[in-house]
Formats: sequence, structure tokens, C-alpha cells
Amino acid sequence: MTKKIVITGIGATSPLGGNAQDTWSALLAGESGASALDYPWVEETQIPITFAAQARVKPSEVLERHETKRLDPSSQFALIAGREAWADAGSPEVAPERLAVDWSTGIGGVWTLLDAWDTLRERGPRRVLPMTVPMLMPNGPGAAIGMDLHARAGIRTVVSACASSTEALANAYDHLQRGLADIVIAGGSEAAIHPLPIASFAAMQALSKRNDDPQTASRPYDVSRDGFVLGEGAAALVVETEEHALARGARIYAELLGGTVTSDAYHITAPDPEGSAAARAMLTTLENAGVSLSEVSHINAHATSTPVGDIAEYNALRRVFGDLLDGIPVSATKASTGHLLGGAGAIEALFTVKALHERVAPPTINLTEQDPAIALDVVTSPRALGDGPLTAISNSFGFGGHNAVIAFRSV
Repeated sequence: MTKKIVITGIGATSPLGGNAQDTWSALLAGESGASALDYPWVEETQIPITFAAQARVKPSEVLERHETKRLDPSSQFALIAGREAWADAGSPEVAPERLAVDWSTGIGGVWTLLDAWDTLRERGPRRVLPMTVPMLMPNGPGAAIGMDLHARAGIRTVVSACASSTEALANAYDHLQRGLADIVIAGGSEAAIHPLPIASFAAMQALSKRNDDPQTASRPYDVSRDGFVLGEGAAALVVETEEHALARGARIYAELLGGTVTSDAYHITAPDPEGSAAARAMLTTLENAGVSLSEVSHINAHATSTPVGDIAEYNALRRVFGDLLDGIPVSATKASTGHLLGGAGAIEALFTVKALHERVAPPTINLTEQDPAIALDVVTSPRALGDGPLTAISNSFGFGGHNAVIAFRSV
């Protein structure tokens, strides 16, 4: 028997705000989280891209000093978002053996790894921190949440590039359906605003070059889009069976209908231009949930603002929805947050949940001239989604040809 799975808590720290509500409010207000990078290493390394979407609130302003010293920034963000989501869910009483974590990251503890390498070269092996490996390992963020909340039903980490945290949410759904836990904290985090990833992304022509105007650099679907803006932060969602949520009197934001993972097997960085595997992920998600195409009321698109990626996703959407696509409001929220890589799917899932809960689709900023090859109904100012049942999907696609799609329904 299929169980009903619901969202009962949300948390975030992002380029738009230090918590979920501030992030959502800034998104609706059309703010941009991008800004110039003001660090000595920008000039020292001569990186060609000198801006990014940095977390609006530094972890050091939220966490205890001993926590920041023992956790990589990716884990710091995760702990902040996870704690907020848990508190937002009412800090439920649950047996540790029935609480799990499904977390994700695209890159992991890159700051810890590269700082340790610098220390080794400059000061020798005796000065390398004993906690270096636990801090840099990709499962570190999920482990930090799990230890903080005493989750003993399993702490799983997905690393599938920019599809990671959407896949983690799909895993959370599956784990609850299988009866492996009563509650799962799911999400993703990333902290890769470091000169090496920036230089690497720039070398592959993936980043926007608008150093003179960071706030308008991420412009999905615009004819002048020239790449994504690197972002950082985390988002977490508390996911549980409806039976468990109702038994404890929890507030329910939305129903999680499940998700699907597919792969292009096409190119290590470029998406399949036809979008066939991405389309299959959307179709399978909706079919498994028993949702017809005509029931989809909103789409949070992957929409990174790259010339190739935005077209490929549009082709996949058109392949799935055909003419129905013309009437579905589409939001591309990376225009405001930048691209959180392994954390992108989680924060966009949070936005999708909030859109259904508040019945308003968030805006896509910086769209001044829509690409005529992308015939979408793009939401450019907050738009009411109307009454009655609402269903939405959130798409995430990553390097390696990873595709992950999840669906939600209003309650």
C-alpha cells in the first residue's frame, strides 16, 4: 500500500537570506544574491570571474565557534538549515532508530581539502588538522545533521552534481515508502565559492562574465544569457509519512509525490540537446504519482542561464507537455539565488513547496528579452496560482548526465 508522504518543516541559508522565510521573502521581492567578491585571493589568483552569490548570513554569525572550527563550510550550512527545518517541524519526538537523513552535495569540503594542501606544502605534515578527512568528506554535511539530531535509521549522501539534492529528496520518499523510517531530513548543501572551482568553471565557459553587473548576471531564458552564477548555501526539508505527521498534530506544507532519476549517457558536461532522458524523468515521476499532464500547475525549472542548458531543458519540457506547456507558469529561481550546485535542488524544492503552500509562483528576475527559441510562460513577477488542487514539479540536471525530478501537491 502506497503511503502518503508530506513536508512538515523547511530550513535554509542562502544568498537571499539566513533562514527559509527571509530567503522566500527576498525571492518574491525580486532580489538578487549575487555580489562582487571582496577577498585578497581574487586579485592574488587573477581569476577571471570576480563575483558570486554568497550566503547572506555567515555561518559564524549562527553557529558556535567550536562548530565552525570542526566543520567545513558545506557542513556548517547544512547544520544551520537542518536545525531550522527540524525546529520548524516542531522538533518532533521520534525514536532515533526511526529518524534518517538523506543529504547531498555536488563537491563537498573543497575549502578544507585545498586549505589542507596549502598547509601541507607551506608548513609541513605536522600542521595538517587531524579533522581534515572528516571535514572534507562529501558525507560530512549529512553526518553533521545526523549526529546533531541523533538520526540512527541511516544517513545517506548523494553526490550527483547539480541533481544531487533532488535525488536525495526522491530517496527520502522511497525510504519512507519502504518503512525504513518515520521521518527523514532531506536536502543539500554546497560551499564552493573558492578560486579553484571558479577558475575551473570559467575555463569551461560555464560562468557568466558580467563582472561589471553581478546582480543581473544570472538571466535564464534571456537572449543575452552567458552562463551561471556560482552560489552557496543549503536547504533542508523534513519529510514524513502523513500518518506520522497527523498523529503528532504537525503542520503540513505540501505532499511529496515522489521522484525519478534518469541519465543521459551523452556527455560529461553537456546535456542531451534532445532532452529525452530528462523528459522520461518528468513523465515517470508524474505517471508514478498518478498525475495527468493537465494537472501540473507550476514548474520550477533547472534553468541555469547557460545558452545550451536552458534550450535542452525547454526541449525536454516541450517533449513532455506539448501544447499544454504554454499554460504552465515556469519559475527559474537561480536568477536570484545563483546556482548552489549540489544544494540547488533542495532550495528549489523548498521554493516549490512554498509556492504551493502560499499559492504564488516566485518571479524570474533579469529576463529583459526572452529567447524566441524558448516559448515558455515565464513568471517575471509573483503570480497567484489559483484555487483548488495544485501540482508542481522541480527539475534538476547535473554534469555526468544526471537527471532528477520531484513532484509535489498542495494540501
